[in-house]
Amino acid sequence: QVQLVESGGGLVQAGGSLRLSCAASGRTFSTYDMGWFRQAPGKDREFVGCINRSSGSTYYEDSVKGRFTISRDNAKNTVYLQVNNLKPEDTAVYYCAAAFGWSIRDSDNNYWGQGTQVTVSS
Repeated sequence: QVQLVESGGGLVQAGGSLRLSCAASGRTFSTYDMGWFRQAPGKDREFVGCINRSSGSTYYEDSVKGRFTISRDNAKNTVYLQVNNLKPEDTAVYYCAAAFGWSIRDSDNNYWGQGTQVTVSS
C-alpha cells in the first residue's frame, strides 16, 4: 500500500509553468513505478507520462513531449511533474499514480492521489 498526495496546481496564463509534486507515504517508494494522468472536463482520464522505479527512464504522451518533464527523488519519496509552456488545452485535474508489478498505463490496480487542479487561461 502507498498513499499519494498531489500539490502544486493552480491558475496560470498560457505560456506559464508549474511544478506539480506527489508525496508518497510508503517506505518502499523506490520499488514503485510512478506516473501522471490528467482528466479534463467532459473527457476520459488520459495518460501523461511515467518514470521507471529504478532506471529513471521516462515515457510521455505525444501531446506533452518537449513541454512536460517527470522526475523522482526516492530519498524524499516524491515524484514531480514540471509543466512548461502551458496551453489552455492542458487544463485538467492532474493525478499521481503508483504501480507495483503491473503496467501503470493499463491497470485497474494503480494507487491514486486525490488530484490537483491545473487551469490555464488564454
